[in-house]
Amino acid sequence: MEVSKASIQKAVAKNIISEQQGIDLYSFFQAESQYAPAFTFTHILYYLGGLIAIGAMTLFMNLGWEQFGGLGIIFISLLYAGVGLKLANSLSNKNHIIPAGICATFVVCLTPLAIYGFQQWLGLWPDSDAVYRQFHTRVKWLWLYMELGTLVTGLIVAWRYKYPFLIMPIAVTLWYISMDAVMLLIDQDDMWDSYTWEFRAQVSMYFGILMTALAFWVDLRSRHTADYAFWLYLFGVIAFWGGLTSQNSDSELSKFFYFCINLVMVGLGALLVRKVFVIFGALGSCFYLGHLASNVFKDSWLFPVALTAIGLGVVYIGIWWQKNEVKITRKARDVLPKPLQELLDNKLR
Repeated sequence: MEVSKASIQKAVAKNIISEQQGIDLYSFFQAESQYAPAFTFTHILYYLGGLIAIGAMTLFMNLGWEQFGGLGIIFISLLYAGVGLKLANSLSNKNHIIPAGICATFVVCLTPLAIYGFQQWLGLWPDSDAVYRQFHTRVKWLWLYMELGTLVTGLIVAWRYKYPFLIMPIAVTLWYISMDAVMLLIDQDDMWDSYTWEFRAQVSMYFGILMTALAFWVDLRSRHTADYAFWLYLFGVIAFWGGLTSQNSDSELSKFFYFCINLVMVGLGALLVRKVFVIFGALGSCFYLGHLASNVFKDSWLFPVALTAIGLGVVYIGIWWQKNEVKITRKARDVLPKPLQELLDNKLR
C-alpha cells in the first residue's frame, strides 16, 4: 500500500481527517521515507553514485593496478577503506542513512582487493595467470580466500552499522562461494562436461535453498525493524531457480514437477510479499508452457484453446480470492506461529 499526497487530500476532502492533520501526516510520511529505499531522483543519485564507486573497485578494475604490486594494492585499499568509513560515520551523524549505508558497503567491497594484494605481497598466489579483475568474471577455487575474508568483514561491518544495504555484498559473496566451492569438489579439467554441469546445477539449487532459508530466518528476526532479508532472498532465489532450471530431464513428469515448483514459488512470493519469488516462478511457468506448446502439443489445435480456458480460470480464481481473502487469511494465520503472523502483518500494512 502506497500513501501519496493526493490520497491524503482525498481523505481530507471526505472529512476523514482535518486539513492540518493531513499536512502533519504527509510531513511524517516524508520524513519516514528518507530512511527507506524509494524510486526517487535523490535515491537514484545515491545508488548510482555508490554503485559507480563500488564498480570502480570491483567489476571495472583494470590491469593497470597490477603494477603497484601487492603492498601498493594493500595500501591503496586501506586508504580507500579509511575514506569510506570516515564518510559513513559523518553521513550517519548527519542522519543521511542511505548514503551512509552505501559508503559502508563500499568498504566491504574493498576486502577482496586488499586480501588479493596481501597474498601477492607474500607470494602466496599460486596461479600467475590469475589477476584480480577475473574475480567477478571467472570461477576459480583460489577466490575462496578472498570470499571468506569478505564474508567475515561484511558481517562485522553489518553488525557495527546495521544498514540493510550491507547485506548486498554478503549475499553476493555467498553466491560466489557456492560457485567457486564446486571447483574443490570436481576435476577441473572436466568442468564443462555434462555430468559436471548437472552437478554444479544441483549445488547451486541446494545452496539457493539454504540461502533462502537464511533469508526467511533474517526476515523473521528483523520483522520489527528494517528489511535485512531482501538481498538474501534475491540471490537465494536466483541460485535455486537457476540451478533448478539448468537441470536436464527427458521425463515429462519431472518437467511437470518443475512447473509445480514454480507455481509454489508464485504463491510463496504472494504470501511473503517478495516479488523475486513471483518473477522467477512466473518465468519458470512460462518456460514449461512454452515446452508444451513447442514439443508436446505442437500439432494440436486444442492446446491454445485449453490454455485460454486455464488462463480465464485463473482470472476467475483471482476474483473469488479477492472476495474471500480476508476470511481465508484470518483463518490461515490463526494456525501459524506468532512470529510468522507478525511478519505477515508487517508486510501487509
